[in-house]
Amino acid sequence: MAQLAPSDIRNVVLVGHHAAGKTTLAEALLLASGALGRQGAVEKGTTVCDFDPEETSRQLSVSFAIAPFVLDGVKVNLLDAPGYADFATDMRDALCLADLAVVVVSASDGVQAQTEDAWRMAAEIGLPRVVVIDKLDRERADFDRTLAEVRAAFGAGIAPVELPIGSESGFRGVIDLLDDRATLYDTAGGPPLRGTEGPIPDDLALTEHSVHEQLVEGIVVGDDDLMARYLDGESITRDELETTLASGVAAGTVFPVLCCAGATGVGVDRLARLLVELCPSPTRGRPARVSAGGVETEVPCDPAGPPLLVVAKTLSDQHSGRLSLCKVLSGTLTPDTVLTNPRTHSDERLHVLATLRGHETSPIDAAVAGDFVAIPRLTTSLTGDTLAPKDKPVTVAFPGVDPPALSVAVVPASRADEDKLMSALQRLCEEDRGLSVTRNDEAHQTVLGVSGEVHLAVTLERLSRKFGVTVQREEVAIPYRETISKPANAEGKHKKQSGGHGQFGVCHLRIEPLGRGEGFEFHDAVVGGAIPRQYIPAVEKGVIEAMAKGGAYGYPVVDVSVTVDDGKFHPVDSSELSFKTAAALAFREAIAAGGPVLLEPVSKVTVTVPADLQGDVLGDLNSRRGRIIGTEAGSDGQQEVTAMVPTAELARYAIDLRAITGGRGRFRAEHDHYDPVPEHLVAGLAKAATE
Repeated sequence: MAQLAPSDIRNVVLVGHHAAGKTTLAEALLLASGALGRQGAVEKGTTVCDFDPEETSRQLSVSFAIAPFVLDGVKVNLLDAPGYADFATDMRDALCLADLAVVVVSASDGVQAQTEDAWRMAAEIGLPRVVVIDKLDRERADFDRTLAEVRAAFGAGIAPVELPIGSESGFRGVIDLLDDRATLYDTAGGPPLRGTEGPIPDDLALTEHSVHEQLVEGIVVGDDDLMARYLDGESITRDELETTLASGVAAGTVFPVLCCAGATGVGVDRLARLLVELCPSPTRGRPARVSAGGVETEVPCDPAGPPLLVVAKTLSDQHSGRLSLCKVLSGTLTPDTVLTNPRTHSDERLHVLATLRGHETSPIDAAVAGDFVAIPRLTTSLTGDTLAPKDKPVTVAFPGVDPPALSVAVVPASRADEDKLMSALQRLCEEDRGLSVTRNDEAHQTVLGVSGEVHLAVTLERLSRKFGVTVQREEVAIPYRETISKPANAEGKHKKQSGGHGQFGVCHLRIEPLGRGEGFEFHDAVVGGAIPRQYIPAVEKGVIEAMAKGGAYGYPVVDVSVTVDDGKFHPVDSSELSFKTAAALAFREAIAAGGPVLLEPVSKVTVTVPADLQGDVLGDLNSRRGRIIGTEAGSDGQQEVTAMVPTAELARYAIDLRAITGGRGRFRAEHDHYDPVPEHLVAGLAKAATE
């Protein structure tokens, strides 16, 4: 098609709970617009947006996909975001890239946990929203009940602009409340369906008239001129109502409710047109904010401006390499444009530009501000990076990533797997911002940070499929520590004779407890040359190495003050090694006499849940040896609970909290301090440390 202007582009994201019908609806929209010749099915693994084997086997989206279509000369970039809680990072990214959120609600299941999460995320960034009640053809589908749930959950501004005709398997059409017309569909032939306009069925006429009047009153209140005309009894045209409604949508004060059935296609053609009419173009959406030198400015969506883009998503294939989906924020891109990545300070030549639909690419000659473009083989740029002119190295803010809710250690199954593991995990992290990889050198563990069990399973499957790496999982080692409760002293003697020069060193240590978190102090109080000055550093080194190897319970020692105050040396046989060994012996003996105490890490946990679930959460935290610090009511009916909880009790908290709250709870945890382990747990932990 001819070169588009930004005003001819719409960026729309489908969000909602898992299994609400988003991917099926995306498929139906592509079919209704003519972008597809045949509608795929999630159950058969044939949809455009779910193309990874991990998605098709589970029948759920694990990352957002783009599926553009063109309708009446307008290009709609449809982003299909995952609805499963484990993949909320991708949903947040997609929301921040769009100009309109279509919140899809199942007519049979109603408002669910991730429906609420999607709405909250969109509200936080000020993104306009439209609600689509889908699956009206399903058993137990109820439009009125679902609409009531939507109003109860999301408050003021919810405005139905369509009503369904028929219910469940008899759902056959929709009523347009803007112009008092009905559209009926013959479902016998199957999708794509084209509706036929006609009069409103008699049994719905009274209901439609009442809801129509409420809708018109709600729309004209946003325009003084229309309000005056309406009060004077003048008729307001559909075009005027639609224009005013679109302004309310863009301002985030009105949230239209539409209805359809993605599987049968009823109402989908109308939805496609309404997305074009109601979604703000990139020129009317939120301007991009860039920073340079600590100063933030706004960049207009201007095709004549300097080229500026942000890497929205990175896809990696072992055969074709890296493919970067980018959003053009300013300017007009052409092949072989050279831009700079301010993060890496390296230049990137955009050799090829392409459109991306699912995983299929098509070369294009140019990409204009407001549009998306796929660029293969960028060398250093990753998701969230900015590409800008070399003389204007600005950066665009990209959504942050929540801390991992679940951490699991992985062990390579073979030596060959070990050689490939870290590079393979690094590649996966480039694709999946919700995944993190750290190395715990103390426990010699490679630790994956994920959002939940499903996220972990998907990651391990990708690791095997893409890179041929097989791993086994194990629990992450908890970093227990030891300290002492009272002062103690001990003498360490190292003497060894083996022909020639021997080894001889004696040192006397005093140890005292320090305050929690104060670490380690070393003092030299030797007088009279009992230990030559050159051997004092060896004594300190021996103490530090002994602390790291573990005390009475086998865990590293912290929060102690060590003073060396006496010793003996031999002019021939003494050496640094002798005094280092003597110091280690003295330290271990002193620790055993100092009333050793086992310490466990304690995390500060903040849990956000609906108010009616607060009691369940408090009870669960108490069962985890948690200490409640406080609770605070939020403005959105949520309660925020803060508690100190032993880190060992949080290993599966992400999964357990989801079960307790039906997916409506979320939390963040960060290390806060160390506390003594309860006496009844010490023996088991000490045994585990020595096994």
